[in-house]
Amino acid sequence: MSSSSHLLILTICLLIADAATTVDATDHIVGANRGWNPGINYTLWSNNQTFYVGDLISFRYMKMQYNVFEVNQSGYDNCTTEGALGNWTSGKDFILLDKAKRYFFICGNGGCYSGMKVSVLVHRLPSPPSSAQLAAEHSSTNSAAPEGTVTVVK
Repeated sequence: MSSSSHLLILTICLLIADAATTVDATDHIVGANRGWNPGINYTLWSNNQTFYVGDLISFRYMKMQYNVFEVNQSGYDNCTTEGALGNWTSGKDFILLDKAKRYFFICGNGGCYSGMKVSVLVHRLPSPPSSAQLAAEHSSTNSAAPEGTVTVVK
C-alpha cells in the first residue's frame, strides 16, 4: 500500500475520531419534571446525574415564590446566603457549569430548610485521543489488515 493511501486512511481515522469525541452540553433540569420545590430529594437526583464542564443546570420554579442562590459549602450546610456567589429569580434559570468543582445551590427564602438545596460535582471533559495515539493504533491495526481494507479505530 502506498504512503498516500496510508495518509488518506489516517486522515479518515482522525476525522472519525474527532467526530466521535465531540461532546454536546447537557441541560440538567433540577428535579426533572418535579422542578425546584420543597420536599424533593435533590441529593438522590444529583447522584443520578453526571455533570461535565460546559453543561447547564437549570431551575424551574414559581417566580414569585422561590429563587436560587449559589453558595459555598457553609452556606449550603447552614441554609444561609451570606457571601453568595450568585442569585437567580426568573423562574427558568439556566446556569453554566464552567469549572470542574463542586457547586452548591440553595433556595434563599426559607425553602432550603424544606430540602430545596442541591450540590453537584462537575467533572472535566474526558481528553480526546491525541493524533500520536491514533496514528499508533492505526499502524498496529493496519499491519494486521489485508491489503485494500480500511480499519476504523474507535
